[in-house]
Amino acid sequence: QVQLVESGGGLVQAGGSLRLSCAASGRTFSNYIMGWFRQAPGKEREFVTSITGSGGSQYYVDSVKGRFTISRDNARKTVDLQMDSLKPEDSAVYYCAAAFRYYSPPNSPGQYDYWGQGTQVTVSA
Repeated sequence: QVQLVESGGGLVQAGGSLRLSCAASGRTFSNYIMGWFRQAPGKEREFVTSITGSGGSQYYVDSVKGRFTISRDNARKTVDLQMDSLKPEDSAVYYCAAAFRYYSPPNSPGQYDYWGQGTQVTVSA
């Protein structure tokens, strides 16, 4: 069982930066692929990025490549999402998720076993 708690959301102007963090419980954190998804009002949950258990591989949706960076610290059981050059279209509730199995590509909500409660990110124009 894994519990995930996100933090770091907020309001930022376009072009600004935010750093989200996800703290996990459980003894086997390094075994999990970790991902970030987002959901805007009236839209489906969208994959943003993921990182393998070792942190050696990352996968990004095209719309955030070059702007967002995912990282993890297995000793602290955290996964972070650094978001730079934010745009109004990045506004959404951001969710942290954990998957025990690796899929290729790891970009579908159904592939993830555990979810956090979400944190709101709002980017003003």
